[in-house]
Amino acid sequence: MSQPVTLNYKVLGEGQPVVVLHGLFGMLDNLQLFAKGLADKDFMVFLVDQRDHGRSPHTNEFSYPVLSEDLLHFTESQWLHQTIIIGHSMGGKTTLQFLVDHPGIVTKAVIIDIGIKKYPGGHENILEALQSISLKDKTSREEVQSALLEKIPDLGTVLFLMKNLSRNKENHRFDWKMNLPLLVKNYKNILSGIRIEGEIDTDILFVRGQLSNYIQDADIPEIKKHFPNAQFTTIPDAGHWVHADNLPALLSEIITFLET
Repeated sequence: MSQPVTLNYKVLGEGQPVVVLHGLFGMLDNLQLFAKGLADKDFMVFLVDQRDHGRSPHTNEFSYPVLSEDLLHFTESQWLHQTIIIGHSMGGKTTLQFLVDHPGIVTKAVIIDIGIKKYPGGHENILEALQSISLKDKTSREEVQSALLEKIPDLGTVLFLMKNLSRNKENHRFDWKMNLPLLVKNYKNILSGIRIEGEIDTDILFVRGQLSNYIQDADIPEIKKHFPNAQFTTIPDAGHWVHADNLPALLSEIITFLET
């Protein structure tokens, strides 16, 4: 296993520490409104870019055990010996792996719209679209966005991906903030399930989007088998990107869980 990397992060608010982890193709910027909502309720929120995303280092290895070690390195560097962790999608699986690998550090966990199981896929068209675009030929953000829309006819998804686009200050060429070749190579690792032996008694809240199929009713018994203290809540009018679709309801449910 590779050595842990030093992750890029941002801190909002003061109070009880909370670490927030984004999903695949995401970055800490995507969750700033969510973090501000927590900070307003007297939490100190650490927004983190996971490796190969955002402004964190690009590496040559990507799996949940590796992401878990990065998270341990981060919590130790910030002296977070007792903390809350909230993870969306891929970030949720990183959190679950961390609970397996490093018991006793997390006081409460929130897993947003992801289960413990292996998933069949669903991002292949996005990966193909991103790989198909030659950024060196593009001279404006509008050109890149138009090219993406030709491959992915969903403006919301394209605008989300466009947040990954950056311009090199030296040669003025566009680059992706994410380490796209590595994510393509390790996509099976991202889809993989979390292996859990026995029970983990951490208080944990699984949040589902009403319009999402990532956590199905049939998944709940297996989750409860390994997390006997698990609670479940469903956010109305929300798909997989729960924080974008219904932020007030999401914050309300999570804050209630954290404060009880």
